[in-house]
Amino acid sequence: MSEELEITTGWDAIDQEVVKIYGDQEPKHYGTLISYALGGPDPLDGISAYKAEEPVPHWHFVTYGFTELYEKESEHAEDSGYGFELTFRLVRDTEEEEPPGWALNLLQNMGRYVFNSGNVFRAGDYLDANGPICMDADTKLTALAFVEDPQLPNIDTPNGRVEFLQMVGITGDELEAMQTWNTLGVLSTGLTYLPKYITDLTRESLLEVPAIAEEVQAGMERDGSNTGFLFVDQLGFEPGKKGLFSKTPATLKIGAKQAEIVGKLLRGRILKGKKLSLVGPDVRVVFTPGEASGYETGADNEITFSLDDNAAAELSGKLIPKECRFDLTSLKGVAVQILKTHITDQDGNVAHTIG
Repeated sequence: MSEELEITTGWDAIDQEVVKIYGDQEPKHYGTLISYALGGPDPLDGISAYKAEEPVPHWHFVTYGFTELYEKESEHAEDSGYGFELTFRLVRDTEEEEPPGWALNLLQNMGRYVFNSGNVFRAGDYLDANGPICMDADTKLTALAFVEDPQLPNIDTPNGRVEFLQMVGITGDELEAMQTWNTLGVLSTGLTYLPKYITDLTRESLLEVPAIAEEVQAGMERDGSNTGFLFVDQLGFEPGKKGLFSKTPATLKIGAKQAEIVGKLLRGRILKGKKLSLVGPDVRVVFTPGEASGYETGADNEITFSLDDNAAAELSGKLIPKECRFDLTSLKGVAVQILKTHITDQDGNVAHTIG
């Protein structure tokens, strides 16, 4: 009696696209022995690494597992699984025969993040790694951006649409520029120095190039920020209290690590007539442009601040990465407290403190 063949419709569709680039090159493929659903440690079914030579020698990684690789199971006909697979291009030493293990682990970590949170990536997204993207490397790349892979277009498969999203290692100041302007604008401005968005752990920040820094600044001033929504680990709000002889202002609390970028985002959003939402573990804070300044509390722990130009400018100017507390003259009855931020390592130990 013959064994029933496994249907690999989605997997085959990915292979057909990659073979258009690499022909009969046999990739280094790293499969998963025990599936994630059965308790295995790695969520992705596999990762292939191809040797590419242009414009510089590099590894081109392609994941298998964010989409439906076998039979169609989800009820969403339009997308296959999460609708994307990740790719990653990493500078390769000409003598290198095996791709570095940290890059494979990084891709699997992206899988854990998506599978555990349900959050998906799209072109233009970014992710702060809160430390070097390669733990053992002396690198300034501490975050990731996501763009469409320049060689792998979107495809329609029997299981739905698949987009190939390429991860790009970025520096802390590049991340900030992407937050205060937009991801694709910053990356396209520096494309001469990042051909095919290849990640090079040894590179300097794009913003070290004066022409790029000027163009990014001009884009920010012209367009404002595309970031209308930001996750903030340390975010809180205490309503004010009125006593017989004293009055305590309402207090907005925010961590030192993200205080400065929130200030810049306020300038890039409110002063352009756009709102900004901060989402914390227990509260959501929404800043909206308005003719008069004030705040109101709503359902589900949502606080809405209305800011005129003066209040937006004052608040953005006072949000600095240093522990402090201050009242706002242009927003009566409101104080802001900036808290120390403790950055921990993989073992949960405090590696350094901001503020």
